[in-house]
Amino acid sequence: MSLTSVSRVAFQQPALIDVYSPYDGSLVGSVANLTADAVPGLLARARQGVRESAALPRHRRASILEQAARLIERDAADFAGLIVDEAGKTLRQAEKEVKRCINTLKLSAEEARRNAGEVVPFDAYEGSESRQGWFTREPLGLILAITPYNDPLNLVAHKLGPAIAGGNAVILKPSELAPLSALKLVQYLTDAGLPEAVVSVATGGAELGKALVAVRDVRMVSFTGGFATGEQIAQGAGLKKLAMDLGGNAPVLVLKDCDLEATVESCVSGAFWAAGQNCIGTQRILVDASIYQAFRQRFVALTQAMVLGDPGRRETDMGPMISEAAARHIEERVNQALQGGARLLCGHQRQGASYAPTVLENVDHASRLWREEVFAPVVMLAPFDDIEQAVALANAPEYSLHAGVFTRDLSLALSLAKRIEAGGVMVNDSSDYRFDAMPFGGSKYGSLGREGVRFAYEDMTQPKVVCINQMG
Repeated sequence: MSLTSVSRVAFQQPALIDVYSPYDGSLVGSVANLTADAVPGLLARARQGVRESAALPRHRRASILEQAARLIERDAADFAGLIVDEAGKTLRQAEKEVKRCINTLKLSAEEARRNAGEVVPFDAYEGSESRQGWFTREPLGLILAITPYNDPLNLVAHKLGPAIAGGNAVILKPSELAPLSALKLVQYLTDAGLPEAVVSVATGGAELGKALVAVRDVRMVSFTGGFATGEQIAQGAGLKKLAMDLGGNAPVLVLKDCDLEATVESCVSGAFWAAGQNCIGTQRILVDASIYQAFRQRFVALTQAMVLGDPGRRETDMGPMISEAAARHIEERVNQALQGGARLLCGHQRQGASYAPTVLENVDHASRLWREEVFAPVVMLAPFDDIEQAVALANAPEYSLHAGVFTRDLSLALSLAKRIEAGGVMVNDSSDYRFDAMPFGGSKYGSLGREGVRFAYEDMTQPKVVCINQMG
């Protein structure tokens, strides 16, 4: 049965969302276009899922997640191909995302087995000598997960894996631009033994999302997406937990003692991975003035050497953006920056949804392009004369997920890591490095809470204390 058929059978909705390839515009599949009218039915199913998930013993949750990982590993080529088709990621990038999804599910299985609570040392406090006890980690209940298009498989796994490990049920609303990988993942979890009602997939637009956020039964909203949408969710959610990844504007500091060739290679990858549609993608590269010319020359040359085109070809380095509308949007923003005095070093050509990797310098620090998240294959270079200036530039935006620092001076690297306002500082790696077990989130307005399997699992569970007073 196709994904399209599954969607139609499950929701009995005549209206559909067609999913098209960003590269060639071909139809990849269709999913149900649910509206707010579907919420009562989704909620009835989810309530059943809450009961069924909480009743699963920890070993069973873990074995389901491990079996799903094995099934995905068996069919990794199919998953990678679907990511290429619906999201436009290159084949090599899609294959890496599938591997990360497998790892995320395995990490979630480990969390289900090991993170059950701990003993509370009551007798460490005067007056409690006769008491002993512990706390367990109990499910919150129903979690609403809203996921984006840029990592259509692994970012879904980062919400479903910890939620299932913690004994919760989930209503999953994937991006309507790339929902097929999410549906396939849910099907594989079901094939692995997860009761069908534990995860309900709700495909639709903003109206559906708004209605789901306001549902009182939802105990937590886990959202990855834009800052404006995050604010709207916070305003409409009511009294429930919120976990949000809201984007970034990653600075990378390149110091004069760095390994120049390795630094350039890392920064090019960090800037243009997934066509720049990456919340921790390298956006602003601040380079010591003494090596700026050498860095710029090498960076532009390596960028121009990238192979662009069909994301299904293994030799392709960068495919299209998610849509022609997204590519037109960044084209207009770069035009505005150029009119404001920015200098184009390479790129800035668009064909449909494909936008060439673009390198700019002399960008006005008050411009939108410099201050806001780009989420496109555009990177800005700027020299600095002293480290204080570089830190001030790095910290200027209101939100920051990751930053990068390139230097051989470990003492200086640790000092900068402490002073840079970001959720993570990568030393001798570009800002876009992420390991699925690490805490992941932003600084200032960059996020609420942390992802990374252990940290999401703890957000998605609640402690329950048992205290025994030994009387007599």
